[in-house]
Amino acid sequence: MGKKPRRWGVRRDYPGGSRNPDRELHAASLNGLATIGSVSKRGDRGPKGQFTFGERVALWIVPRLTALVLALIGRTLRFEAIAEEGVVPATPPAKGIFCFWHRCTLPAGWYFRKFSCSILISQSFDGELIARTLGLLGYGSVRGSSSRGGAAGLMALREVVRRGEPVVFTADGPRGPIYQTKIGPVKLAAMTGEAIGSFYLLPERAWAMRSWDQFLVPRPFSRVVVSWARFVMPPAADADAATLEAKRVELNEALERARARAEAHLRAGGPPGAQASRPGSRSKTGAG
Repeated sequence: MGKKPRRWGVRRDYPGGSRNPDRELHAASLNGLATIGSVSKRGDRGPKGQFTFGERVALWIVPRLTALVLALIGRTLRFEAIAEEGVVPATPPAKGIFCFWHRCTLPAGWYFRKFSCSILISQSFDGELIARTLGLLGYGSVRGSSSRGGAAGLMALREVVRRGEPVVFTADGPRGPIYQTKIGPVKLAAMTGEAIGSFYLLPERAWAMRSWDQFLVPRPFSRVVVSWARFVMPPAADADAATLEAKRVELNEALERARARAEAHLRAGGPPGAQASRPGSRSKTGAG
């Protein structure tokens, strides 16, 4: 029998207990865990081997259909940005780290398409669907998860931030619990020294799915409030676990303030003089 081909992977420990982040990042890139700036180029191979025939069909159809539907709905939406005192909503081109709750992925996906963001996406089949869909909208994908490839994913995102490009987290994704942020954005902030922006998108009229995140599908011609909270400053690069957890709680509170502000804004009907974008255009405070 011939010699088996070498399998590349990420080694976490090296002789003498030392670590080599650059070598880890290089190895992760080779096995597709950290594709930066584009849809994952993994061909027909899934995270655990070949995709089934049904999965390959879904990967060909679903991203194209989803992107088309999102574009058709998105062009009719009217975005209106609001913010806490002293906060200037980000506009493209932007850089840094941004977070939002998973349930507003669809309106966020359309609103931020001009920002050229990269997003951390799991290595699952569902992740492959999301990566290909977002790729059609101009997003980059970094493949990783909280359990497998997470370290490699964060290192890849670090390189994106160092290039001066924005990265985005669905803070409570991919499976919740709802409105509970993971530690990943805080770790990346510590690695890069970048502050974390928090926002929430709330359509005035939407369908809410019966899923763990109460996923929102905006109805055509709806107004969508984009609510920004104050930025969360990064922890020190050598911050201990307790400090990182405190920052995670601070980020969670910022995201919840953004959500509460959006809900209150719609209940009140919006303040006089609020700026909104016309369908398919960009407002003075954001991207439409």
